[in-house]
Amino acid sequence: MIANATTPIDFYFDFSSPYGYLMSEQIDAVAARHGRQVNWHPILLGVIFKSTGARPPADGASSKSTYMRHDFHRSARFLGIPYNLPSRFPLPTQNAARAYHWLFDQDTVLARAFAHAVYRAFFVEDLDISSPETMLKIAAKIGIDRGRLETALQAQETRERLKAEVDNALRLGVFGSPHVIIDGEPFFGADRLPQIEHWLKTGGF
Repeated sequence: MIANATTPIDFYFDFSSPYGYLMSEQIDAVAARHGRQVNWHPILLGVIFKSTGARPPADGASSKSTYMRHDFHRSARFLGIPYNLPSRFPLPTQNAARAYHWLFDQDTVLARAFAHAVYRAFFVEDLDISSPETMLKIAAKIGIDRGRLETALQAQETRERLKAEVDNALRLGVFGSPHVIIDGEPFFGADRLPQIEHWLKTGGF
């Protein structure tokens, strides 16, 4: 499919995904170089894997898991991005995802800042981002009203919003994180950044 420079890029990710974190530090700049905007979509890999029958790539003590954990560090070094494998990994991320989607409806810029803060809290500072209290502290540091967010995290509509996002991701064929869709063309993995750049530069190939 040929690229359309007028449409946004869709970036699907889970806050517990190391490669999602690496993509999050690059995708906006790549898109901006080619006049594109990026729509961020936090999802839940646990639900995705359950629906698709897949397993987490770094699950267990297999040789593949050992390789993946090594590659997380190597890929971060290659991209020049700070990275530490968290002591608790992976973690449930529904609180972070719900908070993002609620914030997005209030202030898209603040929501993006929150997403970056959560990712860095997990993969740089080793904070427990599954904790609602951690979410509230991260939010407060960047100027988000703690009380309003705390109420929103408990609201049924916030839960339903995240479920709708995950359901839509499954409908679009998203099976992992990061999953980037440009004009209907899917790219999976942070190692697809060069292809994404070339696709945007050439108008598709």
